[in-house]
Amino acid sequence: MRNARQLISITATLTALSLGLAACGGDDKKSDGGGSDEPSSSKSAKAEPDTWPLTGLPVDGGSSEQDHPVLVLKMDNTESSAPQQGLSQADMVVEELVEGGITRLAAFFYSEIPGDVGPVRSMRASDIGIVSPVDASIVTSGGAGVTVKRITGAGIKIYNEGSPGFYRESTRSAPYNLFTDMKKVAKASEDGTDARPADYLPWGTEKDLPAGKPAGTITADFGGSHSTNWTFENGTYVNQNTFAADGDEFPADSVLVLRVDVGDAGYLDPAGNPVPETIFKGGGKAQLFHAGKVVEGTWKKKELGSALELSTADGDLKVPAGRVWIELVPVDAKGGSVTFGK
Repeated sequence: MRNARQLISITATLTALSLGLAACGGDDKKSDGGGSDEPSSSKSAKAEPDTWPLTGLPVDGGSSEQDHPVLVLKMDNTESSAPQQGLSQADMVVEELVEGGITRLAAFFYSEIPGDVGPVRSMRASDIGIVSPVDASIVTSGGAGVTVKRITGAGIKIYNEGSPGFYRESTRSAPYNLFTDMKKVAKASEDGTDARPADYLPWGTEKDLPAGKPAGTITADFGGSHSTNWTFENGTYVNQNTFAADGDEFPADSVLVLRVDVGDAGYLDPAGNPVPETIFKGGGKAQLFHAGKVVEGTWKKKELGSALELSTADGDLKVPAGRVWIELVPVDAKGGSVTFGK
């Protein structure tokens, strides 16, 4: 009982002291005119909505700080991949040139992790500039030795066949039969810390966009062997030659076309084709297609891991929050082209 009474006495003393200090502190704030600023700024900071880094959309409950990194799955983009699974749940998609004039998709998953996704294919050195800005991990079938060395040398973690979640689909033919359960990959990638990566794009609203030109159709030509065609329908851009399963197409609120230079990765694929490498740093022309219109400007990235900056002659260009498909189209000198119409 004596110890309890001593504890009560000490507690009462400490409480009185803290009240006295608080009263003194309040007088000081009133005398220097700083009393009202701090609480106000604190409330406004808490009032800022939490948004997803790959879409700019507000978080509907919970937090954008996930216990897994951004996961970028390399997906085949040829007729042999049909039907592709999982694109409708991706936050963002980047389409890049690979050997033979065809393209491959880098599907970004973060705000929503689906189940089965695929077909999963190999990575390229081009992916360093694509995934590094958000410290993403790559989900892939593998890659050439020189590519694996460069990817790991860039500090990028790889999840490939043999990792949790990967399996071969018995109804498809190799190499188009590799799939993965992304939920299992996400679980394996947890490192015990919650973190939110930086925004991939400079997000804004439709009100931030300049007037632009009518653009109801888009053709992004990667150099003769493949073109991706889009039509603006019912508020979104619809991929007219997608290989996605019906109802599982990517819902593109915007299409962002970036004109890029393309180099030589320094090796040949098994069929003897030179492997191209998209140079995703420096800068070039940019075209932002949204709401049936196009705004033309430029893009720049100082380093492969730098954030993407967009601008027009009048200043910074912001992308309306939503799902974005990014086309990394070779510059004209490398055979690429972009056309659009009403």
